[in-house]
Amino acid sequence: MLAIERLYHTVKTGGRPIPSRLSRWRALAQTIGRRAEQLKKLDDRQLLQASLEVRWRAKAGVSLLKLMPEAYALAVEASHRTTGMTPYPVQVMGAIGLYEGGIAEMQTGEGKTLTAVLPSFLRALPGRGYHVITVNDYLAKRDCELMAPIYSALGMSVGCVTSPDETDARRQAYAQDITYGTAKEFGFDYLRDRLRLGVGVLDERKPNVFVQKGTGGGDGERPVQRGHYGVLIDEADSILIDEARTPLIIGLTQPNDAATVSLFRWCQRAISHLEVNEDFVYEPQRRSAYLTDAGCRKVLLLAKPALIDSIDTERIYKHVEQSLTARFAFIRDKDYVIVNNEVKIVDEGTGRVMDGRKWQDGLHQAIEAKELVPVTAASGEAARITVQSYFRLYNYISGMTGTAVQGIGEIKRTYGLIVTPIPTNKPCIRSGWPTRVFATMDSKRTAILKSIEELIAAGRAVLLGTPSVEASEALGKLLTDKGIEFEILNAHFHEQEAEIISRAGRAGKVTVATNMAGRGTDIQLEEQLVKNGGLHVIATEMHSSARIDRQLIGRGARQGDPGSYQFFLSLEDELLRCLEPEDLDSERRQARPDSNGELNRTWIAFFKKTQKFLEKTHLRQRKDLLKAERHRMLMYKRMGLDPCLELTE
Repeated sequence: MLAIERLYHTVKTGGRPIPSRLSRWRALAQTIGRRAEQLKKLDDRQLLQASLEVRWRAKAGVSLLKLMPEAYALAVEASHRTTGMTPYPVQVMGAIGLYEGGIAEMQTGEGKTLTAVLPSFLRALPGRGYHVITVNDYLAKRDCELMAPIYSALGMSVGCVTSPDETDARRQAYAQDITYGTAKEFGFDYLRDRLRLGVGVLDERKPNVFVQKGTGGGDGERPVQRGHYGVLIDEADSILIDEARTPLIIGLTQPNDAATVSLFRWCQRAISHLEVNEDFVYEPQRRSAYLTDAGCRKVLLLAKPALIDSIDTERIYKHVEQSLTARFAFIRDKDYVIVNNEVKIVDEGTGRVMDGRKWQDGLHQAIEAKELVPVTAASGEAARITVQSYFRLYNYISGMTGTAVQGIGEIKRTYGLIVTPIPTNKPCIRSGWPTRVFATMDSKRTAILKSIEELIAAGRAVLLGTPSVEASEALGKLLTDKGIEFEILNAHFHEQEAEIISRAGRAGKVTVATNMAGRGTDIQLEEQLVKNGGLHVIATEMHSSARIDRQLIGRGARQGDPGSYQFFLSLEDELLRCLEPEDLDSERRQARPDSNGELNRTWIAFFKKTQKFLEKTHLRQRKDLLKAERHRMLMYKRMGLDPCLELTE
């Protein structure tokens, strides 16, 4: 708390020091609380009528700022009646900040889902539709279902967009007053609407209907979305920063002829003849490989099947390089999984399978060839937009997260949003145990197993956070060999997510999880576990961003509950794969482990330095992407083309 209080005195927004803003919000929250108390005398019908009256006033032009105290009080009382949850004053403060714009940093476990209801209700009053975006389908559906009774009591309709939904279901969800979903689903729906515009125009008489060009009128297909009035982004740093490294692209399927399939298969065989640093160079920081002159000559001389004789040399070189990248940079059960003989991408930040997504430029097909599964058709680009450009479509944007301060500068530069830390409702009593560093993965895992046995004996529950499916299943095997009962949550078991999480807060329970158990995961503790010291989180590695580490740590010691965490690291961790092999080998040779394989704690600085290096690398990638996107959009607008559809015009 002291660190946060100091931060209040250093961060400024709009010329107003943060302590001044918090004082004003606290006073307004108290006023809202008193109004909510007065609403208790109303029955449900009268409460609904009061809400409808506020809505009529908003549609009549009364400013939302003027209506805020009354609207928030209605939402507070509706929440109490329908869910039994009454927003704390700090949650109301966060809601006030969200209406004013910017990012509210609310510590993990402080009830961001409920906080979002207040500004969502207020912004939805004019009837123009309001979007609530979170990091995955599971959380979007969960939050929508949990909060729906509150909205219903206030006369508001609510919908949710998830990846399996068909077009009509999506259109219906967007037609509701408030719509939950993910940035990817919202962004792709926008692109699909732009593609429809590519062959149609909006009817001036019916602005929500597409009419085919040259048809002379008549009803066409309505767009799925109905505009971009306002959006509230949960886990804003994940969506605005982490997901912003990769643009949203709708592929344009290309012919998958026998020659193309043969080329991908041949390239996988060809790379076995190439020598690293002689025929090709692999750059781990960029996760890419390129052929040297010697490598090009060797590829040219290799025997090729007749099917690919007519393919030009440059294309062959390109696909050989993609095959090298697929072999060295992309790891099964970390970057992707195989499901029903298909390659499925795993989201690095959330640990979830990204259905329907493919890597571009033949990389996906190179991985398919590597894994000996059917090679699918490659895709070009039909439409694209970056996350940054998509969110700039909205008139009003705000967000919440528990880990935004580390990205405060980037969020302000890119989106013009200020981060304001919100005080916690109860003091956080989370305790951090000393980080332990080991020379090898085996010695680290041995120490982890010993720690788990001690924690179980003490009646604690343990959550083991792992960076990949591969790592989670390796730990699971060791636990099985030790006779320790556990449950595992990764991309292979996503359908059991709710059940696994519901049991993770029991005394003696061990749960092994990827980042799926990170953002938004609320582990409820049973009474006995609270008495025993709460949930203990073991971070088995450091992630590529300190913010992801903080999210994992935040699964324990929530809302004043006891809890603890500890990092276990090794010189064979996935984090270090970004380093040049020669540099990493040099560091390992300097290691002087004790009889248990443990190293001096001074090695922690090496891991933090590597993590900082990765964070800077990813920041540079986002900056480069944003710069290129701005140039591209400006160029195509000058040409009179749709910047989202430049390859299809």
